[in-house]
Amino acid sequence: MLSRTADHLFWMSRYTERAENTARMLDVNYQTSLLPQSQAVAQMGWQGLLSISELLYSYKEKYGEIQAREVMDFMVKDESNPSSIMSCLSAARENARAVRGALTTEVWETQNTTWLEVKRMIKSGDFEKDPSQFFEWVKFRSHLSRGVTVGTMLMDESLHFMRLGTFLERSDNTARLVDVKFHAVESDFFGAASEKDQEYDFYHWSAILRSVSAFEIYRKVYRDVIKPERVAELLILKPDMPRSLHASLNEVVGNLALVASNPDSETLRRAGKLRSELQYGRIDEILATGLHAYLTQFLDRVNDLGAHISREFLVPVT
Repeated sequence: MLSRTADHLFWMSRYTERAENTARMLDVNYQTSLLPQSQAVAQMGWQGLLSISELLYSYKEKYGEIQAREVMDFMVKDESNPSSIMSCLSAARENARAVRGALTTEVWETQNTTWLEVKRMIKSGDFEKDPSQFFEWVKFRSHLSRGVTVGTMLMDESLHFMRLGTFLERSDNTARLVDVKFHAVESDFFGAASEKDQEYDFYHWSAILRSVSAFEIYRKVYRDVIKPERVAELLILKPDMPRSLHASLNEVVGNLALVASNPDSETLRRAGKLRSELQYGRIDEILATGLHAYLTQFLDRVNDLGAHISREFLVPVT
């Protein structure tokens, strides 16, 4: 396969997944902001979202003071922000158009229809009328894109590069989402909370679990009240949780092995090492060393892995 074709397929899937995960992060913040809380706490939540997305400087340069509505506009509609939902869906569609011949009709039509429909929804004000419903729609279109891809594409290198893009992006975004929530409450993570605080935290932990479609999974796995350390374990270490870091790296390693012509590939070695640390890791050890530090290091290594994938398989980074 031509490296340029692989590059377009890889990034088409990454941008589609990024749009979904941006919608998930915004939705959990929006739902949390509806709970009774001080303005300072609410503002901290929106600032945390911008910080972990590495967009705080860009936002402040354009909008100044942090306001919930302006943060959502910046992350949804602002096409000058390369990580906004509109920018991601536009980039996904352009990458798909560039390799139209490598895609099935169903995959192309799904990408194209998503882009046309999101433009219509933004123009008609559907996002402002009901942000949560809009975020659900974005997630649904991403689910549809993945389903159509797996259901209609030949199981060759094209599919493997698309899956590789999806799960590398998912590992990055799940780590960011977990970090947003846990870093915000790190100071009182293990402290004794009042009954009111415990009730408040229940809704926060429920919100983050729902944001990654894990609320029912948590109940099934742990059959207990929601505890922060178990939420972290589920979203980081559980290989059978579809959006966990471990599950995502399993897919990355599996698809890398299918496209790597050299079994001694440095990219495959780095991916395998990162996966093995998740496979044999324990949540108490991670928490003891500091969850924020662990996730920051994980994000650096995923970024490094993405750079190695680009150098070895895709269009060289210039």
